[in-house]
Amino acid sequence: MTKGNLIIVSAPSGAGKSSLVHHALNRVAGVCYSVSYTTRPGRGAEVNGVDYHFVSNVEFLRMRDSGEFLEYAEVHGFFYGTHRAATEKLINEGVDVLLDIDVQGAAQIKKQMPEAVTVFILPPSRDILEARLRARQLNSEAEVARRLYNATQEVRRCHEFQYVIVNDELARACAALEAIILAERYSQNRQSVVAENIISTFGG
Repeated sequence: MTKGNLIIVSAPSGAGKSSLVHHALNRVAGVCYSVSYTTRPGRGAEVNGVDYHFVSNVEFLRMRDSGEFLEYAEVHGFFYGTHRAATEKLINEGVDVLLDIDVQGAAQIKKQMPEAVTVFILPPSRDILEARLRARQLNSEAEVARRLYNATQEVRRCHEFQYVIVNDELARACAALEAIILAERYSQNRQSVVAENIISTFGG
């Protein structure tokens, strides 16, 4: 069985990465979402175990110290982490795993798993990002200012990623992420075992 790909999707808050990831999950077969652990409270209609695993600071730090996370980071005052065993199990079963994580987490994973595919989602501009954050009506002025400040640092790291998608038009950006997922399945490295098996049937 060919292993699945680990596909990391990162972006500043408000750039639309969650929407793109959910679209890909609904449109591309053989893809699943890695549900992160977090210490932040749930928002709106978020469901524990579906959107995130919501845990206390004490539980998160216990898991971290036990080496249960593939990566972890503190973002906007809360901890987020990707469970190592759950992620590796899915990949070994041939499933492509999508991770919706920040640039800190992406860098940590690339050090451990250099074969991971990395995608950065850029907003069209700072002004549009600010408008999207305000349209959520979920954040205070101080929180909007903090997210914009963090975005200023994060967008400058887009060159560290293999792919960059500008989310200026949702349908086009969704199509781009789908194309990346499918193309990576047919890379020479991913198809090497299949190719060798076929070549062996030609003899000589």
